[in-house]
Amino acid sequence: MTALGSAGALVTATLIAGAVTAPSATAASRHGQDREQRGAAIAAERAAKAGVDWQDCPADWGLEKPIQCGWVSVPLDYAHPNGKQIKLAVDRIGNTGTKDERQGALVYNPGGPGGSGMRFPRRVTTKSPVWANTAKAYDFVGFDPRGVGHSAPISCIDPQEFVKAPKADPVPDSEADKRAQRKLAAEYADGCAERSGAMLPHMTTPNTARDLDVIRAALGEKKLNYLGVSYGTYLGAVYGTLFPGHVRRMVVDSVVNPSRENIWYQANLEQDIAFEGRWKDWQDWVAKNDATFHLGDTRAEVQDQWLKLRATAKKSPLGGVVGPAELISFFQSAPYYDSSWVPVATVFSKYVAGDTQALVDAAAPDLSDTAGNIASENGNAVYTAVECTDAQWPTSWQKWDRDNTRLHKDYPFMTWANAWMNLPCATWPAKQQTPVNVKTGKGLPAVLIVQSTRDAATPYAGAVELHKRFKGSRLITEQGAGSHGVTGLVNPCINERVDGYLLSGRTDAADVTCAPHATPKP
Repeated sequence: MTALGSAGALVTATLIAGAVTAPSATAASRHGQDREQRGAAIAAERAAKAGVDWQDCPADWGLEKPIQCGWVSVPLDYAHPNGKQIKLAVDRIGNTGTKDERQGALVYNPGGPGGSGMRFPRRVTTKSPVWANTAKAYDFVGFDPRGVGHSAPISCIDPQEFVKAPKADPVPDSEADKRAQRKLAAEYADGCAERSGAMLPHMTTPNTARDLDVIRAALGEKKLNYLGVSYGTYLGAVYGTLFPGHVRRMVVDSVVNPSRENIWYQANLEQDIAFEGRWKDWQDWVAKNDATFHLGDTRAEVQDQWLKLRATAKKSPLGGVVGPAELISFFQSAPYYDSSWVPVATVFSKYVAGDTQALVDAAAPDLSDTAGNIASENGNAVYTAVECTDAQWPTSWQKWDRDNTRLHKDYPFMTWANAWMNLPCATWPAKQQTPVNVKTGKGLPAVLIVQSTRDAATPYAGAVELHKRFKGSRLITEQGAGSHGVTGLVNPCINERVDGYLLSGRTDAADVTCAPHATPKP
């Protein structure tokens, strides 16, 4: 998911984020979990009776017929299943094959936390060839998780204020710069409490996993078929741990390391390292295509152009609005997604050739796009709320300062921008939880894990860790590639195996390594 960074750094939400070692669950927290599991069973039973009243989607949701929309009610607090309820938006498109071919619903989460899955059924209406076989067998179902989009959305700051630019350069020049960013982060956390306080204690991955089980029941499905990407893999891992007997098929793509020690402070530090590696991959590609982009024929020359641009924008923001923070936000999509390699390089190339406007248009916020700005602010609010509430975060500024100063030396592209984005967690106003211990439970079937080795947002070690924890799982490795989200790309070695698994439950006898998908052509 892409959202804009909080706390004065306009940054694309680094898909997942980072934790001090969590204490082992106490009897009290285990007891709490038991109550919540009972609450989830009560809510699921209620949802199974109610079903979903499917209708045409509201015109302003941007979902064309025959996609249908509806609502599923869930408890805000699963420990009190008969207390306050919130409504989650869901949508679906029926399977494209025959009645006999139908295998139920495939439910999707794109990541974040804070991403909406509502566009998933459009893979059918837009005739995505990669998903054509699976669509014959499954209804494609998307949803807005709690707090997101149409599902009791939360907010932490006025959206127009949130996107305003230029923001301060995330890389601090002085202690005063750090103090200013710390103040912004603390104000952001306070804003979350002020605008969305009642929701914050309940904005957790385990609660979203319980919501997923209630959605399964409302769809009339005995077991869940699930596709999760990025943070959606962690949601899947927690669901598989809490409801192992309710899983039928599960594909997780670009995997968050589910280890308790990693959720979420450490995950963000690992990301900073991986982003630097993928940034270099992109620069190598730009250099190789110097005949097209004229940005230099070595990585060092491309990096020099970047540093020159950054310094210029720091001294005087381009068009009055694009400074280093806005540049990072725009350029960050290249290490995220291969699909951004050409567009980002093209804009960069135009700038170096003397066309500043193209870069301003690409990187500056659009204050007239109020709906888009509301969505960006909401995505960032959910990202922050879930990561800050899921786990214990360090409260000592000294620790943050030490860790990020050390990493910045070798991994300067993202480190400080990511730190400021997550710093609201250091002063978070809601009680922070202990992450679920992800493991195999009774009835969990073989889970299919898909991961590229150079992924920046969810480094490869995460897939290996989940593979160890989910017994009988299979790992497909895309060697030498690094686009975040693998299953949507054309790579027959992967596409055929994902189809085979979803259509027949088939996995290979052993883990598989695939060659990378094709590199973008300029």
